[in-house]
Amino acid sequence: MMPAAAALNGLRRKRPEWESWLAVIEEILRETAAPEWEAFAANAHAPRPAVPILAGATVAVDRNSVGRLFKRLVRIASHTGTPKMATLEAALHADIDMLRLFNASLCEDSGNIDELAAASGADAEALHAVAGLLPLPFLHACNRRWASSLSGSWVEGFCPVCGAWPTFAEVLGIERSRYFRCARCGGDWHARALHCPYCDTSDHGQLVSLVAENGGSNATIDACTHCLRYVKTLTRLQGCPPDTVMIEDLGTVDLDVAALECGYTRPSGAGHPLEITVTDKGATRRFFTWSS
Repeated sequence: MMPAAAALNGLRRKRPEWESWLAVIEEILRETAAPEWEAFAANAHAPRPAVPILAGATVAVDRNSVGRLFKRLVRIASHTGTPKMATLEAALHADIDMLRLFNASLCEDSGNIDELAAASGADAEALHAVAGLLPLPFLHACNRRWASSLSGSWVEGFCPVCGAWPTFAEVLGIERSRYFRCARCGGDWHARALHCPYCDTSDHGQLVSLVAENGGSNATIDACTHCLRYVKTLTRLQGCPPDTVMIEDLGTVDLDVAALECGYTRPSGAGHPLEITVTDKGATRRFFTWSS
């Protein structure tokens, strides 16, 4: 059994009440392995200090592929039984610009998604949930293409590929090396110890570690009393595969609840603005160009 399938089945046993949404997750994880997304990823761009690889890119994807994936996700999500998700049926019959939706999700542009939800008659929260999954196959393809060329000196608080904030941190092996993980592209990068990725403080007096009552001894919450943000931290022998980061995030929701109860939150939006332009693959011969 593949690691993602095993992890997903484990989460199903742990959280049977999530079965409907986990069916949506299963579909997007299956799509991340589809070879057609590899064609939309480019060769590594020359590294730029403190700037994600995707920032400023013009991305050419196939509008029809995006549309087909969106329809599959909506059909699964709209049958979860919740009133909000049921409104997504309206999105199937609305004339939604797939490239605009893909771009908005890629850039974590919540305002644009809200406008598309209002125009289509879908519940905004439900559309955010599904649209947030839409670029994952592309982002995973980008990470597979670029992972080996990323600089080991990257220590920014956001993902070097897609600019997302860390989903959680892993402390690995007997060396206790610390890495951030990204649920959007599956990537990882070096994380500085005793350092807040959000506000950049290294004042030890403002950095605290919390342990959730229902958490295991290998799980903690690293929080910052200056910006009131937090990162879940998992201690393990080796890092999880890229396609299980999202599942690990869902499986440690008890830590999120504990952090919220203590007054800490995760930031919304991207850690670094991407300012990506998305075009139809048929309209350009080049997959990527970068603005100067």
